[in-house]
Amino acid sequence: MKKVEQEDENMSRRITLYLFCCLLTLTVAVSLLAQTQTPAAAAPTASPEKKASEAATPEKKPGVPEDPKKHTSLGLYATAREAYDMWQKDKDKIKILDCRTPEEYAFVGHAPMAVNIPSQFMTYRWNPEKKDYVMKDNAKFVEQVKKVFKPTDTVLIMCRSGHRSAASVERLAKAGFKNLYNIHDGFEGDKVRDKNDPNYGKRMKNGWRYTGLPWTYDLDPNLMYLPYGKGKGK
Repeated sequence: MKKVEQEDENMSRRITLYLFCCLLTLTVAVSLLAQTQTPAAAAPTASPEKKASEAATPEKKPGVPEDPKKHTSLGLYATAREAYDMWQKDKDKIKILDCRTPEEYAFVGHAPMAVNIPSQFMTYRWNPEKKDYVMKDNAKFVEQVKKVFKPTDTVLIMCRSGHRSAASVERLAKAGFKNLYNIHDGFEGDKVRDKNDPNYGKRMKNGWRYTGLPWTYDLDPNLMYLPYGKGKGK
């Protein structure tokens, strides 16, 4: 009797273990099936507002200065470094024109190969709003440039920071010059605008001199502006 009861108990245990294994197998199978049927997350789509904003923002062309006052109708631009590299590759065909005042050219310094023909002169009158000297255009600027350069020459024009050179490009373009580049960071460069920077307000951001390109105080009569004597701008 005891033997029969023992066999029944063993059988009951085997049945219980078998049912447990079946239940465990079924649970795992259901879990795996659920994972394989879960749809992949769709790629996020931009909202209509974002798409409209992106469409309204024009793609910035490489080499174009951010400051619109430095833009020209010819659309030719170079940094001081790029201008120097262009001149290095073809010194006979690439010309550099410094359109700053003779005072800047002589006392601030200049690129040693640059011809100085000022597009503006200092009047020595004070502008309290701009906190600077009043400037006036050189009425003979285009005429003097034509004595030195041909309209077909490739001329890279430099001023202090890219504004006067852009205006000079426009004046010369109207006179028939085609290959005029605005050196848009100029000789001294742009001002540092970060108020936390110890050089705030100084022209130490870029430009010919700050970039470390060759410059000099030495004056060459064949390159400097001498309206009353021998020189390119006479």
